[in-house]
Amino acid sequence: MLLLFLLTPLVLTTGEPLSGSCSFAQGTCGYTSDPAFAEWTRSADGHFLIIDHTLTEGVEKAVLVSPELELLEWSCLRVVYQITGSGSLWLYQRPEGHNFDTRLWATDAPSDSWLTASVDLRNSSVSCKVIFEGHLGPKVQSSVAIIKVDIVPGYCIECGFEESNLCAYSTPWSTGVSWYVGGSSAHSGDATWSNETGCYMYADSVFGKEVAKLVSPMTTTPLAGCLSFYYRSDQESNCFFNVLTRDQLGQYRDIWRAEINRTSGWTLAQVDFRAPYPLEVVFEVAFNSHVGGRMALDDISFSPQFCYSETEVTFDPSVANCDFEEGLCSYKPEQAGWSRVSVKPNIFRLGDHTTGSGSFLMANTRLIPPPAYMSLLYGPSLPGNLTYCLRFYYTLSGFTRMDHALTVYSSDHIGGAEEEIWTVTESTRNVWTEVHVTFQRRQATKVLFVSMCSNYGDCGSVGLDDISMSLGDCRLTAGPLLSAPGTCTFEMGICEFSQDKDNDSGKWVLTRGPTPTSYTGPMGDHTTGTGHYMYLEASQMRQGHRARLVSNKQRGSGSPQCLHFHYHMYGSGTGELRVLLQLDGEESYVLLWSRHGEQGISWMKGSVSYQSDRQHQIVFEAIRGTSVRSDIAIDDIVFKKGSCQEVDTNPYYSFSENVNKIEY
Repeated sequence: MLLLFLLTPLVLTTGEPLSGSCSFAQGTCGYTSDPAFAEWTRSADGHFLIIDHTLTEGVEKAVLVSPELELLEWSCLRVVYQITGSGSLWLYQRPEGHNFDTRLWATDAPSDSWLTASVDLRNSSVSCKVIFEGHLGPKVQSSVAIIKVDIVPGYCIECGFEESNLCAYSTPWSTGVSWYVGGSSAHSGDATWSNETGCYMYADSVFGKEVAKLVSPMTTTPLAGCLSFYYRSDQESNCFFNVLTRDQLGQYRDIWRAEINRTSGWTLAQVDFRAPYPLEVVFEVAFNSHVGGRMALDDISFSPQFCYSETEVTFDPSVANCDFEEGLCSYKPEQAGWSRVSVKPNIFRLGDHTTGSGSFLMANTRLIPPPAYMSLLYGPSLPGNLTYCLRFYYTLSGFTRMDHALTVYSSDHIGGAEEEIWTVTESTRNVWTEVHVTFQRRQATKVLFVSMCSNYGDCGSVGLDDISMSLGDCRLTAGPLLSAPGTCTFEMGICEFSQDKDNDSGKWVLTRGPTPTSYTGPMGDHTTGTGHYMYLEASQMRQGHRARLVSNKQRGSGSPQCLHFHYHMYGSGTGELRVLLQLDGEESYVLLWSRHGEQGISWMKGSVSYQSDRQHQIVFEAIRGTSVRSDIAIDDIVFKKGSCQEVDTNPYYSFSENVNKIEY
């Protein structure tokens, strides 16, 4: 067994611990190892659970399942852990009746000491379990250990500083001033208690110009409401006390500043707080003279109700979302140019991005009367002083020059000033390409899409689809932790799928870009146009050979489930794609969905509803057709609870007289 550098275990109690809390010193408290994976083992001294290569017999994954939890109120889970080598630790929530676990938190950072992570657990009327998943990785000297789990009422950013771990608040190392735990020896009692037994945090400077920061744990779920705390400064000093937020990119934003340097006792402060993506709260005191000073802080709390009735309602950026299936939403073309169109599935012209057979916007600059050759599309109004992330998909055709083929502006409401935020730099061919742009304007603004060309010979057409808007930097609003449960885009590998090597004569291949054989397969993936997807390489197989991609074992459920995915079947010799259900312990399969033969050059959306109250697996089976032009691809697999709302009817018109017709 690998030796861990052990420190005194932290005491993690903020109020009465809830069910699911465990120190593992007296047992496992109802936590059990999933027998399908390696077992979590208690250390020799019985103080913690651990997995390492000497204990797992070559199995690199271990799953620890909590007892059933009733989380009727918002709660905070704190786990004390240690990782060495290439290990990683993942935390999931498993709601009752759901087939897939929701990923809450993950880390792969090794350390030589125990670390504490704080994760918010939303309140729910449905019982759940929490799942700790340890991975060892390729390095032999790797381990993952858990010494304590505490689940306590309240939000993780709340703290009264009565516990020794300080609710996972931290203060960056500094050679000068810092935040310290104070008690009756420094002040006459804390804000929590009328006696002198309570604790609080304080920063005390005697050397002059210094800065001390106290940092909360990172939020792990969107929050909006009132952040309250007490602060105190008993002497006149030239210092500044601020509250800021810091995102995962290290960007700070001021949200509150003390108006006075000296208070008559403990003073309540409240500030409206919004965390649409992970943020830390930073309490910062800056001493700005040789006199020094002292600042104290206590009883940080949070309420989902805003502090002030006049607080502006949080803007919902989804008003700018549109897939154009039901119309133009809030987008308005100016004069002629942009039109809502649809293209029937065929082998000549690309369909829409959403389903392959739906609607999208198209601007054909050749149809604009000269001399303008310009198409304008305005989005809805957006408030100023907010950071936005704009995402959309585009495709180009026919342009001989890329200059201004598609440009996006942020257009000022009042003065009409336009600021370029993105422009296309290269052409695309038969693939929808994703763009994400971060922008901010002081004034209210609109997004403006412009397609133009200098003369008729340079002109072409632009496709635009699946526009979405969110708050915050685009780099903060994406990633594996923000992916919906049961989702696989193949950008991080093949997720929880595996190849069926025993019964197959071929295999699925993870790739990006076009497939090697001409006139078959996609030009790019469905997720971004430049990412990864899985496909069957037909040139290395014979007719009738098959490959199966198998999901992990899914829990049974009494309610129906919906499976969405995108598939690509282009090529004159294309075979068959089937979706199968295999019940645990049975060799036979149940056919859920199938397509045979060429289906066009677009990524098509497939949807199928199914129900199984037994443990089962979902299988994607591709069968090679009559020739090497039989590449079959899949991407963007999504499992959802409940029946599919969409009807999967994608007719293929390879021999229709209207095969290349655009419907306006």
